[in-house]
Amino acid sequence: MIDQLKIIGQYLLPKHLVSRLAGKLAGAKAGKLTTFLIKQFIAKFKIDMSEAKHSDPACFKTFNDFFTRELRDGIRPIVAGEENIVMPVDGKVSQLGDIKIGRLFQAKGHDFSLRELLGGRDDIAAPFDDGLFSTIYLSPQDYHRIHMPITGKLEQMIFIPGDLFSVNPLTAENVPNLFARNERAVAIFSTAIGPMAMVLVGATIVASIETVWSGTIAPTTNKEIRYWDYKDQDITLEKGAEMGRFKLGSTIVALFPKDSVHFPEDLQAGSVTRLGELFATTIETK
Repeated sequence: MIDQLKIIGQYLLPKHLVSRLAGKLAGAKAGKLTTFLIKQFIAKFKIDMSEAKHSDPACFKTFNDFFTRELRDGIRPIVAGEENIVMPVDGKVSQLGDIKIGRLFQAKGHDFSLRELLGGRDDIAAPFDDGLFSTIYLSPQDYHRIHMPITGKLEQMIFIPGDLFSVNPLTAENVPNLFARNERAVAIFSTAIGPMAMVLVGATIVASIETVWSGTIAPTTNKEIRYWDYKDQDITLEKGAEMGRFKLGSTIVALFPKDSVHFPEDLQAGSVTRLGELFATTIETK
């Protein structure tokens, strides 16, 4: 009953307004109040600040600065080897597997459209037909920078406006089409294994999605799908390099083309992920 009320509440909540207000508060420089709130957050979510480059809460001028904190150098070693694709984030696998007949599995009783996830264009979705996907949930306590699983050249980016439902496991199990209805940014890269898509999905309170090449993409008042073409620009990011970040918990969806990679057998729904660990291996080494 409580879970049902939580879901109903999300439908009724003015999610964009609440998220934008939360974003402004999180970006405010409130001195000792900011430090106090950060300390409370650390205690509530049991965050290990020994992993952060700056471990003292007083070092952060805003809550956003704290939430997008850097890790200490070397704390997340990147798995070597051209055949190894690495985890892009700290988090937990929500689902992973085959893209079947243009659909991705969301949770029991729910799947969603690849084409819709990527903005509705067949030419963008086609390279990933019958490929593989992995959806990874970043909870509030996780490190919130997103890194490259493999070296790639940026080809295009799409921003798709939408809802801002929570993306936690309860919502994924109860809100149909969740990841293809929430606000999101899609980055398409060309790589040694073919195209790769990194989908950054916004959520309630997550009022900001940023990339290293264009800065803040959301929030925005623009309600139309936007496209950026980078084919003529040399924006290449190495494996393990930062590509973007969230403010508060959210989700990424990684897409790979058919017959390009395979996931380790022990990687499954519920697996904890750590940036730089093995995510997948190129198909030639299977």
